[in-house]
Amino acid sequence: MKRHLKLVFSILSLVFVGFVFAAITVRIVLHVGEIDVPDFAGMTVHEASTAAIARNLDLAIDNRFYSTTVPAGRILTQSPKPGEIVRRGWQVRVTESLGPQEVSIPNVVGEPIRQATMDMRRQSLDLGTIARIEAPGDPDMVLAQTPQPGAGVDQKRIHLLVADTADTLASSFVLPSFVGMSYAQANHAAISLGLRVATIGGTTVTQATQPGADPATPAPTATSFGPVAAQSPAAGFRANKNDIIRLIFGHGSTQ
Repeated sequence: MKRHLKLVFSILSLVFVGFVFAAITVRIVLHVGEIDVPDFAGMTVHEASTAAIARNLDLAIDNRFYSTTVPAGRILTQSPKPGEIVRRGWQVRVTESLGPQEVSIPNVVGEPIRQATMDMRRQSLDLGTIARIEAPGDPDMVLAQTPQPGAGVDQKRIHLLVADTADTLASSFVLPSFVGMSYAQANHAAISLGLRVATIGGTTVTQATQPGADPATPAPTATSFGPVAAQSPAAGFRANKNDIIRLIFGHGSTQ
């Protein structure tokens, strides 16, 4: 009986040792089969393919995008990222650059902004930022544009520098914050800046319209609203005289 138990124990011990060695062997094999992903960015597709084959990786072009910074035929991005550890034969997906987009950028310098906008729309281009500067001559004349005519772009948008008069520029100002003011204080401050006031929120108890208010919006009494909770446009945005400022009030009584 004892001899039988010893034999069983010996067999179990050999099986256990075999499992341990097998696990260690598999771990070693898997570890040996792991490699770090190289950086393919900026390589040509041919260079990236050669580098991938040398590392036993599978390179696949996942997409193609326009770019003004990376020449056509070179790698823009990749996944997994450089330095990540993967198994041999792993597929690395890359994005190939198509270079700058071939878009016909018209020359709108010297045109009135209205005409320049129409010319851009004919070319399916969007109007970007409009900056204004005091300059002699007719106002609303385009003085400069970005990008330049004939340039390759990755976004179909043109930014313009437009001439303006000193009087027009003087009527433009940066909005202050009305938050925390009572209705009377905010309304007075807005009117002094030449703004028209529209109110939102609270409980309107009178249909009278305050001076300078939007006629479509009933004006509140001093006790119908709490202090200004928010405003639109927000403080810091540029506004012109006669623009509408919307004041959002909380419920409650003002002082």
